[in-house]
Amino acid sequence: MAYGPAPESSAEARDWIKTRSVIPHFIGGKFPAPEGETTEVYNPATDEVLTRVALGTEAEVDAAVKAARAALPKWTALAGHERATYLYALARHVQKRERFLAVLETLDNGKTIRETRDIDIPLVARHFYHHAGWAEMIESDFPGLSPVGVCGQIIPWNFPLLMLAWKVAPALAAGNTVVLKPADLTPLTAMAFAEICVEIGLPAGVVNIVQGDGATGAALAGHSDVNKLAFTGSTDVGRVLRRQLAGSGKRLSLELGGKSPFIVFEDADLDAAVEGVVDAIWFNQGEVCCAGSRILVQEGVAERFFAKLDARLQTLRVGDPLDKTMDMGAVVSRKQLARITALLAQGEAEGATLRRAPVILPETGAFCAPGYFSGTAPAHTVSQTEIFGPVATTLTFRTPDEAVTLANDTRYGLSASVWSENINRAIETAAAVKAGVVWINATNIFDAGAPFGGMRESGFGREGGRLGMLEYLTRPQIARKPRLEPSAPDIAPFTGKADRPAIDITAKLYIGGKQVRADGGQSYTVMGKNGAIGQAAMANRKDIRNAVEAAAKAGGWGGVTAHNRAQVLYFLAENLEQRRAEFVAALTAAGTPKPGDEVEAAIRRAFWAAAQADKFDGSVTATKSRHVTMTVNEPFGVMGIVAPDEAPLLGLLALILPAVAMGNRVVAVASQSHPLVGARLYQVLETSDVPAGVINLVTGERDVLAKTLAEHDEVAALWYCGSASGAAMVETASVGNLKPVWAETGVRDWQTPDPDLLRKATQGKTIWIPYGA
Repeated sequence: MAYGPAPESSAEARDWIKTRSVIPHFIGGKFPAPEGETTEVYNPATDEVLTRVALGTEAEVDAAVKAARAALPKWTALAGHERATYLYALARHVQKRERFLAVLETLDNGKTIRETRDIDIPLVARHFYHHAGWAEMIESDFPGLSPVGVCGQIIPWNFPLLMLAWKVAPALAAGNTVVLKPADLTPLTAMAFAEICVEIGLPAGVVNIVQGDGATGAALAGHSDVNKLAFTGSTDVGRVLRRQLAGSGKRLSLELGGKSPFIVFEDADLDAAVEGVVDAIWFNQGEVCCAGSRILVQEGVAERFFAKLDARLQTLRVGDPLDKTMDMGAVVSRKQLARITALLAQGEAEGATLRRAPVILPETGAFCAPGYFSGTAPAHTVSQTEIFGPVATTLTFRTPDEAVTLANDTRYGLSASVWSENINRAIETAAAVKAGVVWINATNIFDAGAPFGGMRESGFGREGGRLGMLEYLTRPQIARKPRLEPSAPDIAPFTGKADRPAIDITAKLYIGGKQVRADGGQSYTVMGKNGAIGQAAMANRKDIRNAVEAAAKAGGWGGVTAHNRAQVLYFLAENLEQRRAEFVAALTAAGTPKPGDEVEAAIRRAFWAAAQADKFDGSVTATKSRHVTMTVNEPFGVMGIVAPDEAPLLGLLALILPAVAMGNRVVAVASQSHPLVGARLYQVLETSDVPAGVINLVTGERDVLAKTLAEHDEVAALWYCGSASGAAMVETASVGNLKPVWAETGVRDWQTPDPDLLRKATQGKTIWIPYGA
């Protein structure tokens, strides 16, 4: 029996579009006439020109930022309840316009009306409702935190209004003001949202929208008065923004591309898994950053699974996205269709077989037949490159370990989907895959209360839930004296005044649980308050590589129970206490003020980190029915730490201890000016049951070693305490694997523990588990 047409009327939306020959900006509560050029806005399903959109100039971006800055004091000063009433009003008015917004989104983007009506717009309202709640609770749930300030936000074209809600809602709830740049391909619903802001009486300047292309986004990112940038888009553009913002001191969160695994075990419900594929790769025409685009099937059921998948593929309908019977609409543009087509041709050229639905595509519009590749290999271009279209790659596996290996064989880490009726196997796999979001027996489920974001080259930062709110909050800023560049290390023999020990001490590096000489065979003179006090090993790139390799081999530390990690840290405190006099003497020789107080604080810091090891918990969140959504704090893995010159013992341990307490392994660069204090720690580590490779200590030229850590792809996160120029350098060097970098350039008082370091030492992983009837 054939489907009859079930068109959704677009009359009201088209009438609205006709009265807007150019989509303008929204600045300071008004819609000023555009100053710059405009470009056409197409309906990708018909190739018709709907209207034109302004391309924001630097002057218009500047005006929007000034409007946001002017509105910030009053908006921040509002009580949380008052901000909550505005967010509630936004949610209600989105709901009142659900059908209009759904049709407008379908006309502009090409996705089906079923998706915009049933998924996108309801989720938009959900985000504003959810964050109205956070605004109401802001004083009680986030004590001591304040808004970041003016937030620049750049959103993509695949979920235009939903991405707006993901970013605007938490920013406003936290008390920030916003300048948002939508994609130039899909500006319509952002314009409609601006009109809703006026309708509810949102104070002028709290939300500003500057339409435009990449140049407009670059102007917004580079504006000196923007305090934070949030970006969703491609990994390539994420790298450009990371470079652009390096050294600026701006907060940055990136939600980037993905090549997500869809893992089907032999005990899975195969029919359910096939429907999962429909939602994973053919949902939204495959234009989803977390699409399950790599289908991995256990060999024993592969033939049956793909037979069922082929049968399901035959039934997919592709056509007019306003027809409620359609499974897929148009991709967003002819340009995107050409990119997809080129990648599919490359996949076939490399030997894979493309299987596609037997659909008759409309003669006009940017339509793409859904399908999947068989015969792909992990090294094929289509297996590694994000197609961002309705075509998946496929592989088979024999064992769960092989499934995890294949799943993690990607530079991305946004999401994963695991299908198995064995809950133990499913959860074990969820824990092993490197992804920020994992669905068990489900895929592409979203909720405002569940943090969403990636690992590795899928970006850093989270959107949604408590973790999403923390992206828009900060501690009140304290004016600090800037750190200066240390004196260049001197490797020549020193003939000046010296305070030598009775027996010469050879300070070495500590790598992989043992002392080692520097690869280059060099040492440099260390000066104290009474002249030279010895020589420290001058590590080089090879030493850093060796230390990172040793840390990578110590991966079992992340699987050790938090209680066991705490015990090791308590032992460390005990052994540091046994050597209290030794470290007081070392700090005294280095010229450190109040050396006794610093050693006491270091011992206390070890106790604090041990206490936190099993107290810094994740959460279970109420989201969708028949699911329990669990957010766990996962260690990054190998972390690079560059310690400050001030407080050479306490500053070093204040960074190392919370990182290892959370399950990370570290490669730490000790103070360049006072390295002998850090070098002495090897005896404490060896007697404290610290496993080999968990803590590695190197000494040498700070920024040379920091740059090597920033460039190393095995280093998953980096903390840097140094100069402003050094911070810019490491942030720029980190773009290779887009590791998160925390750089602090002001001299701080290390006496007080910093609980924020625990969060900076972890990345949230959200796991969706079936639960309930």
